[in-house]
Amino acid sequence: MKILLLGIGNTLLTDEGVGVHVLQALAAGAPLPEQVEVLDGGTLSFTLAGPIQDADALIVVDAARIGQAAGAWQLLQGQQMDEFLLGNRKSSVHEVGLTDLRAIAILSGHWPKQRAMLAIEPKTIDWGEQLSPEVASAVPAVAQAVRTLVREWLHEA
Repeated sequence: MKILLLGIGNTLLTDEGVGVHVLQALAAGAPLPEQVEVLDGGTLSFTLAGPIQDADALIVVDAARIGQAAGAWQLLQGQQMDEFLLGNRKSSVHEVGLTDLRAIAILSGHWPKQRAMLAIEPKTIDWGEQLSPEVASAVPAVAQAVRTLVREWLHEA
């Protein structure tokens, strides 16, 4: 099983870059299993459609408005992730939205059956390279949640 781990965000816009910060935290720890391809998705583009289509499973980490306190996060899996994406077309600096990439993958016949999104509530989206303290404090827990999910998926495979 090939798992694509996609961190999304613009690290020049404070909490918008949290997905990339989580990838950096994961890289600083124990190596992930060889079945995991880690990809800094930055601010997204159509070029990510290929890697998504090539993956058996997809994990996305991104800042998203989930209606909770800054730094809170939620694990959305399968249909729950799809419903969130379709119901929350957040405005952002992303050139292409994750919802658009989902549509491309479905049209091409491959939206990974196993998929999850770790959505982290931002506090600030403004110029700056540092996460707000609230969002920064969530990074270790989200990184651990990614590791746990990877272990579970590989164990099931």
